[in-house]
Amino acid sequence: MEKVGVLVDIRSAHNTGVIFRSADGAGFSKLFLVGITPAPKDRFGRERKDIAKTALGAQKSIDWKHFDSISEVLSELKREGFFTIAVEQSKNSKDFEILRNMRKKKIALFVGSETEGISDEVLQQVDMVVEIPMRGSKNSLNVACAFSIVAYTV
Repeated sequence: MEKVGVLVDIRSAHNTGVIFRSADGAGFSKLFLVGITPAPKDRFGRERKDIAKTALGAQKSIDWKHFDSISEVLSELKREGFFTIAVEQSKNSKDFEILRNMRKKKIALFVGSETEGISDEVLQQVDMVVEIPMRGSKNSLNVACAFSIVAYTV
């Protein structure tokens, strides 16, 4: 099974680094970095120390590509036959545990901005929306934590 991650407008370089590390551990082959999501190298090709600090080398073992627009990513993934899954709380989301029985050959896992999440426009275009049930007083997890939990589930 091929698995890729899509990071949409993640603000924190530390969150991006943690996602690189989790993606590596969970067997993902590539990350698509969209919008303001920081890349492991700056525009001059220098390694970003803030990402390297939490990625611990995974930024070198996972392929990545930056896109300005989410529509480009969605088009590419659909063309390549990926089943697209967004991790987001919404009225149509399903419990992420449903993914334990997922038998797709290609899966793309989307996570979004720490403050805004994934836009409704994107949620309408993905194949499935899942969420992690919250049982305490907080209503959400850190984006890197949420990605990690779901990444290991698929």
